[in-house]
Amino acid sequence: MPRKRFTVEQIINHLREADVLLAQGRTVGEVCRRIGVSEQSYYRWRKEYGGLKVGQARRLKDLEAENARLKRAVAELTLDKLILKEAAEGNW
Repeated sequence: MPRKRFTVEQIINHLREADVLLAQGRTVGEVCRRIGVSEQSYYRWRKEYGGLKVGQARRLKDLEAENARLKRAVAELTLDKLILKEAAEGNW
């Protein structure tokens, strides 16, 4: 079975639909079958996106991507600094 990838907007819409169905007295298993995801995915989505609006979730993803980019830049600069420091000391 091929894996589906949902966008942030789709996930938030599914979570809203799930909240409505749960409020109507449906079980989590029924809700997950209705929205087409596993219970594990539902709980993971709820943990990550629960209570967020679409704009907030989009901003969260942008910040996570920027944070990853900055971490890579710091790692590269730290490596360059260590190489230059070792070359300056003449330990080669």
